[in-house]
Amino acid sequence: MNAYDVVIVGAGPGGYVCAIRASQNGLKTAIVEKEWLGGVCLNVGCIPSKALLKNAEVARTLLENASEYGISFSNLNLDYSAAVKRSRQVSNRLSKGVSFLMKKNNIDVYMGSAKLASAGQVHVVNPDGKIDSIEAKNIVIATGTNAFTPPHWHADGKKVISFREAIMQESLPKSVIIIGAGAIGVEFATIWSSYGAQVTLIEMLPHILPLADDEAASELTKSFKKRGIEVLAEHRVESVEVFDEKVQVKVSNKGSEKVLEAEQALSAIGFLPNIAGLGLEEIGVKLDQKGNIEVDERMATNVPSIWAIGDVTGKLLLAHIASTQGVICADAIAGKDSLPINYKMAPSAVYCQPQVAWFGMTEKEAQEAGYDIKVGRFPFSANGKALGMGEYSGFAKIITDAQYGEILGAHLVGPEVSELLPELTLAQRMEMTAHEIADNIHAHPTLSEVIKEAAEGIAGNYLQI
Repeated sequence: MNAYDVVIVGAGPGGYVCAIRASQNGLKTAIVEKEWLGGVCLNVGCIPSKALLKNAEVARTLLENASEYGISFSNLNLDYSAAVKRSRQVSNRLSKGVSFLMKKNNIDVYMGSAKLASAGQVHVVNPDGKIDSIEAKNIVIATGTNAFTPPHWHADGKKVISFREAIMQESLPKSVIIIGAGAIGVEFATIWSSYGAQVTLIEMLPHILPLADDEAASELTKSFKKRGIEVLAEHRVESVEVFDEKVQVKVSNKGSEKVLEAEQALSAIGFLPNIAGLGLEEIGVKLDQKGNIEVDERMATNVPSIWAIGDVTGKLLLAHIASTQGVICADAIAGKDSLPINYKMAPSAVYCQPQVAWFGMTEKEAQEAGYDIKVGRFPFSANGKALGMGEYSGFAKIITDAQYGEILGAHLVGPEVSELLPELTLAQRMEMTAHEIADNIHAHPTLSEVIKEAAEGIAGNYLQI
């Protein structure tokens, strides 16, 4: 029986980063993965979707804006299957990179399904049915989540699909109803509509991207409607029925009902922790009411030697949070101190077009928390780089405490705003004020100037056009 200091179950962005850090900390480490190195994010999630979004950006430019750039052509052929194949190549390359990192850091990899036989032993069922028993001083659960679709929607993987089928299918649906307007919903709305598909986006809550700032969500809704996406916020799905050639989705809004029809329906309403068959309950690992594994700020569970990181903890379902938790966990196991994560101030980014990125409090949340706030805004329509790119919808908004100048949050909509957010999260983490951001020299012309100008706006000092 092989014995390790640390065994990580799950090789996604949390698991493989935790494994690397544990090995770097001098701990003998193994990782168990039943499907892919790199997990969902790298293989069927955040990475291939970004490749598809790049293809979608090019497709939309050619279909709608080519003449703006002096480009003309006839018989344009957009091959969606080629976009999917390119996305698979990107994923495969990175998956091989994770495999290389495991070897480089002397981490043993076990491919198979894991079950905790005890707080110090993991059984791994290999694809051929053979069982490996592994002893571990510490076990880290990093198994992520599974997409949730109500059973009565009869998801068949063809007409009613999850993100997995959506990202792998090489055929473009002519029409699609997307149920759920979180990150997955709005990103696929961007991809498919860019290739000419008729897209309807349904959200039960008051606006799309429910976790985002109201004003940011409104700006995205406006952009989506301009590109022909039907947005139905505050609509509840009453039923989903599958027929030979179509899907019917009945929705209700304030007492009225209507039936929508499309070639496919994508369920993007949420996720459940992937804990089935792990044996957690048998060894007494505490779960919350939603089935997430409860952890402290070090990622320790209530059972000594059992730890958990990533989406399975239910803290914040983002790859970069999982990776950060992985580092904190590995350091805690090695006896090192780490700063705890402030989940409220962690960055979030959605890669639809235009992109949306944010952290911290919304205006509404800050006011409800009792803050006297100042807000600085600046539009991309007055930014030279954005105008040159031909992508100038959106804005940057910074929210501060009026008394002390503390940065409470920021909300961005526009081109590449996911790349602009780290300046703001770093400033907040280092307890800087908007005044210090404004004083920082920003290169011209750059998109980052909207951050400077929004910061200047806190004091009412807009400087440039």
